[in-house]
Amino acid sequence: MVTSIEQQYIDLHPESLARYEVAKDLFPNGVTHDARNLTPFPYYVTHSEGAVKYDVDGNKIVDYKTGHGALILGHNHPAVVKAVQDQMAIGTHWSASTDIEIRWGELVAELVPCAEKVRFNSSGTEADMMAMRMARAYTGRDKIIRFKNHFHGWSDYAVPGWAAPSGVPDGVVDSIIVLEPNDISQVEQAIAGGDVAGVILEPTGAHMGQEPINPGFLEELRQVTEQHGVVYIMDEVVTGFRTSRNGASGYYGVVPDLSTHAKILGGGLPGACVAGKADIIDMIQFRDDADFNDNGRIAHNGTFNANPLSAAAGVTALEYVKDRPINDTATARAEQLKQGMNEVLTRKEVPGIATGVASIVLLRIGLELADEEEIYSLRYDEVEPRADLKKHGVLAMYNHGVDGFDRYLLSAAHTEEDIDATIHALERTIDDFRDEGLL
Repeated sequence: MVTSIEQQYIDLHPESLARYEVAKDLFPNGVTHDARNLTPFPYYVTHSEGAVKYDVDGNKIVDYKTGHGALILGHNHPAVVKAVQDQMAIGTHWSASTDIEIRWGELVAELVPCAEKVRFNSSGTEADMMAMRMARAYTGRDKIIRFKNHFHGWSDYAVPGWAAPSGVPDGVVDSIIVLEPNDISQVEQAIAGGDVAGVILEPTGAHMGQEPINPGFLEELRQVTEQHGVVYIMDEVVTGFRTSRNGASGYYGVVPDLSTHAKILGGGLPGACVAGKADIIDMIQFRDDADFNDNGRIAHNGTFNANPLSAAAGVTALEYVKDRPINDTATARAEQLKQGMNEVLTRKEVPGIATGVASIVLLRIGLELADEEEIYSLRYDEVEPRADLKKHGVLAMYNHGVDGFDRYLLSAAHTEEDIDATIHALERTIDDFRDEGLL
């Protein structure tokens, strides 16, 4: 049976439905990214500006997906647009080294605390694959410790502990040790078992912080990995240049051996890198040693590594992050959003809390906490949104002009008026929930 929330969504989006009828025969579930899968059908967008986008049915939407977290400057930032247009006019791919890739690398080295050297690639998935391979090659060991539900892309080695390992060889699955987060004793026991090359995690917790990491655990990991010669990898694909201009590493004051970056790094275009200690990154470097080059070195190609278009967008974005209060502005809007949401939950007498680190806000309806510290002791299934609330919440908020429900990735382009509109949309969504008997 179709609920009133679903029916309103259907009624408001006939053009999106028409496109879905075509797309569902072209793509699995009619989409090209799992996160865009939506029941009864996904929405389709035509253009964007700043903190808003417009769908094919003419609806103006305050956007908190922000390019899956890539757009810290907002949509279509004029400086990024000009940089890409200027680069497009002189060349998109020269199959050669460029000045702009040097500048991109210099900015990474300046902003990322662990970055002695850098290697570019094209996506967060590639960066995490590379970091894990570097750890194995550098240490001569095979196993990687990761934490349950943390997301490190969709490669074979990133799947165990995150999704069903369908299509992944048993040998790969066996090389990954999946642990519960926030328990350093489990890490110590796993390392004591031998053959551990590296530890990788999202520094603010699984799925952009939905299951938070206790900051103290980051420092404990640093101590344990140093003691045992295990490579410490921070997956900063999301948190890099967002949690602070120096990422989560700078925010928490914990420097890993390697960190991976994408999203904001590319300024809205595909771009990623592994940054870190020179002797680990240099597992890619050719040496005056034929045996190493043939048997020890990590070979790495990639048609679009540091391509000029992505480099132009990335350099522009990182220079803004470096020189202007981009993070401060986005974080201030996030604080405004958290406070407004918590006020609505209290006034509407709805159990729940809005939490988050820096410019990411997480809405947790149904979760009652005395304070945010309590959340570190909860399991993912205890903090994950109820499936029915998430499904209807996404639709209801979109019906009321907001793309976001349980997670909000803010940009420097969001205004106080955007935040006010979002808080009002949440009020209306709660009313919709009650009308449907969901609360």
